[in-house]
Amino acid sequence: MARRPVALVAAIVLVLEAFGIAFVNLILGKVADNQNMSLAGLRPSAISTGSWIAGGLFGVYLLLCAFFPLRAGITDHGPGRFGRILLITCAVVHGVLGALTLGLVGWPAFAAMIVVLGLIVLTLVAYDGDHPEPVVAEGTPAAV
Repeated sequence: MARRPVALVAAIVLVLEAFGIAFVNLILGKVADNQNMSLAGLRPSAISTGSWIAGGLFGVYLLLCAFFPLRAGITDHGPGRFGRILLITCAVVHGVLGALTLGLVGWPAFAAMIVVLGLIVLTLVAYDGDHPEPVVAEGTPAAV
């Protein structure tokens, strides 16, 4: 089945995206600092520091999201509850960012975001049946 390569590709794309986001925020912070840009009286150093911190946090979030498809691709076992929740939040973030990039950047950026969204969702769906159903004896009601 093609679920292992899809999970590995999703992990690679998320790692590349993490470094790309961190790099873009580093550049934006440098630009704001060098041009002494201010927003509503905020110090330029606060804007650049905020950009660096936001880029670092979002990069770490994407690296954490990339860990679970990577592990799924290597071991061929689906992510656990925490990993599934994290990948679902990552998919939602990519859906929202895809909608924003369509309006702000254009169709190529939208297509890139939707490809990443598709890889994440395909990874989630491919490993959906990995958890065995609980065995219930005849005549015993199943616990919900």
